[in-house]
Amino acid sequence: MLASRPCRMSSFVAPLAAITALVVGGCGTGDDAVAQGDTFQFISPGGKTVITYDPPASRKQVRDLTGPDVSTGQPLSLSSMVGKVVVINVWGSWCAPCRSESDDLEQTYEQTKGSGVAFLGIDFRDDRDSAKDFIADRAIAYPSIYDYPGLQLGKLTTPTSVVPTTMVVDKKGRAAAVFLKSISVDELKPVVTRLAAEQ
Repeated sequence: MLASRPCRMSSFVAPLAAITALVVGGCGTGDDAVAQGDTFQFISPGGKTVITYDPPASRKQVRDLTGPDVSTGQPLSLSSMVGKVVVINVWGSWCAPCRSESDDLEQTYEQTKGSGVAFLGIDFRDDRDSAKDFIADRAIAYPSIYDYPGLQLGKLTTPTSVVPTTMVVDKKGRAAAVFLKSISVDELKPVVTRLAAEQ
């Protein structure tokens, strides 16, 4: 079923038209798709859905992300979170895996926010009212940038991506881990905790 599988994008730096065509066109299939039971999950080259950047010296800076808060319209920016570990989650209310992982993200946020950890969502290709309902229905406490055209999404550089994607940024603003799939507390929390403990 199309709605239940992650949607592949050729890269976050692909032209907006290509991103739109892949998402709107039902996510399609490609050479990097592999069967997972009766569905397909798209994976990065080499078969990785989880990519970590260690040692820390191998990490690259993430460009600043800015835009209006989905719920309030107030300006948000990644740069305002400097000095914290930041979990960036790309989502859309139309994305079934995003719905299934939302409780895990919120739980991880609640358990780690006191340790110098922030969360920032990027709501992609979404109707704003639907996005607001998604946030309210799931009692999501962390903010999300409303990024219908994918302008902020295009600033993230990863090998390939699906929606949802989660990137964990270290205290210096560098990408430390990327999950090219839906995420669970058991996967995300240890990474966030480890990065929060880095000096």
